[in-house]
Amino acid sequence: MFQPPTPTASKKKVMRHIVGGDDFATEKIEILSARTNALSIKGASSAMMQVDLNEDTVDAKEMQNGEILLAQSIMRNTQKLEDELRKLGERIKEHENKINHLNSEKSKYDDSILHLQVIIGKSESSSMATAGNMDNPHSTNDEEVNKQILQHEKSAAGILCELKIHHGAQTSHLTSTKDVVGVVATLGKVEDDNLSRLFSEYLGVETMLAIVCKTYEGVQAIEMYDTEGCINKNYGLHGLGASIGRALDGRFLVICLESLRPYAGNHVVDDAQRKLDILNPRLPNGECPAGFLGFAVNMINIDSSNLFFVTPNGYGLRETLFYNLFSRLQVYKTRAEMIQALPCISEGALSLDGGIIRSCGVFTLGNREDIDVRFPRPERSKELDNHHGEIARQLMEVKQKKENIMGDVKRVQALLDEARLNFNKTKGDYLKYLAESSSNATQVIYLEV
Repeated sequence: MFQPPTPTASKKKVMRHIVGGDDFATEKIEILSARTNALSIKGASSAMMQVDLNEDTVDAKEMQNGEILLAQSIMRNTQKLEDELRKLGERIKEHENKINHLNSEKSKYDDSILHLQVIIGKSESSSMATAGNMDNPHSTNDEEVNKQILQHEKSAAGILCELKIHHGAQTSHLTSTKDVVGVVATLGKVEDDNLSRLFSEYLGVETMLAIVCKTYEGVQAIEMYDTEGCINKNYGLHGLGASIGRALDGRFLVICLESLRPYAGNHVVDDAQRKLDILNPRLPNGECPAGFLGFAVNMINIDSSNLFFVTPNGYGLRETLFYNLFSRLQVYKTRAEMIQALPCISEGALSLDGGIIRSCGVFTLGNREDIDVRFPRPERSKELDNHHGEIARQLMEVKQKKENIMGDVKRVQALLDEARLNFNKTKGDYLKYLAESSSNATQVIYLEV
């Protein structure tokens, strides 16, 4: 017995995908399939009837052939339109994948540009040291920082600094100081004095003079108490201060590294300073804000002696101490650019011309304050100075590559737009043809009936 052909599930699925899941189009496809099958069935039935009844009239044969030819024509044209839609769909997907790849490359170039701009921007920031009514500061080195700390005669940091200067190695063996890493101001360096002044003003003198210990046991050893809860000034740092003629008076901060919540992310790959891999800020339009130079936590240089220092939990100074002091504090070239970037500032920002945002919605206004304790500046060699020109050349090269990528994006986007336009046009032709073919097939069936 002759069995009429039926459209397979896979073919229906492909056609439904091509027309975008349109219910009307799917219905037309099913109607067309059913009616073209009806033509085939009717043609086949007529042929069998002619054999059985020996009816060999010319009109019957012509009618039979006409029905079959109509069904074949409809299926050929339908298949042709489907193939064209499929090719256009593949072309659209190809262009979309290309644009995604180009945008990924552009993002990498954006990060490289920011990194190079940070290096150049920090070098140029020294020229912006004059702000408000303040004089240009002189370069700060380790010796100068020690002098600044010693001027705070009755401070814990002053006592610790004098012990290290005059007693050196013995300090690391004393019960009250053996767990001490150092004073905040001595544990990091900043490449230019303007940034150093900004960071010290942001942190404040109390934090700059804070003593840093590895464990809570070290914190307990610095200060001891009697049975009534009063400070026993014969022990700990109070006792050491009295022994060198520097009485400790007033409050002071002590930071316990093992108690700090460390940065949980990764480090920048192949970075000698083990900087934190923090995502750059993005405005609502996806662009990085103009004037952004980097994060304060990554602008601190750590001496090689402390660079691989780790806490009992295995963390370094940058992801513990400096991350807790600065968190994700952003640095911008100018106050105007910093204000423009407000939508993507969540944990504070600084600008090289003296602007300070403490946190979201909290601004520091007025004249800049000159904190008398600052981070020292790392020694620069002639080789590093000459390297500045190489960095500038690299920056221009990366910017050019980004421009080339942007040109490619525009070109592929134009091709994508054209492919989508052709797809929609062909889809319209396809749906129109389905409707017309369905009507023609129906008319033929009605005429036969």
